[in-house]
Amino acid sequence: MAKEIERKFLVDSAALGTLEGGTRVVQGYISSGDGAVVRVRMAGDQAWLTLKGKNQGAVRSEFEYAIPAADARQMIDEFCGGRLIAKTRYCREYAGHVWEIDVFEGDNAGLVVAEVELSHEQENPGLPSWVGSEVTGDARYYNNVLYNHPFRDWR
Repeated sequence: MAKEIERKFLVDSAALGTLEGGTRVVQGYISSGDGAVVRVRMAGDQAWLTLKGKNQGAVRSEFEYAIPAADARQMIDEFCGGRLIAKTRYCREYAGHVWEIDVFEGDNAGLVVAEVELSHEQENPGLPSWVGSEVTGDARYYNNVLYNHPFRDWR
């Protein structure tokens, strides 16, 4: 079974420095309930359909399939009601791991989160100086939750 094992952290943007070479990502959610999520994502001219299971700590089932960009655009328009999560994703290597840094836009502007994928749940990656509080188990920071309860409404 395909598993995603990742930890998620808030980012201290002041300590992060300049980000370069990011990729704009837009994604919508076709279904989200009982811990299962069906997401369509576009990054540049590539697109994926992803099915994710319920989080159990830092682990959950994940199945991801490349799809034609035209299909993804139609799915977003037809099934997502025009609502999107928009962000720019940057990658940085640190201590043998690739960190994905998401700078959110739109209704989630001001939120910057970093994720690191792990090979096993007990793996303890080195933490860069720009990493802040861990939010791995905090559902508010799941993209599918931000989709329905954006960061701008938290204040």
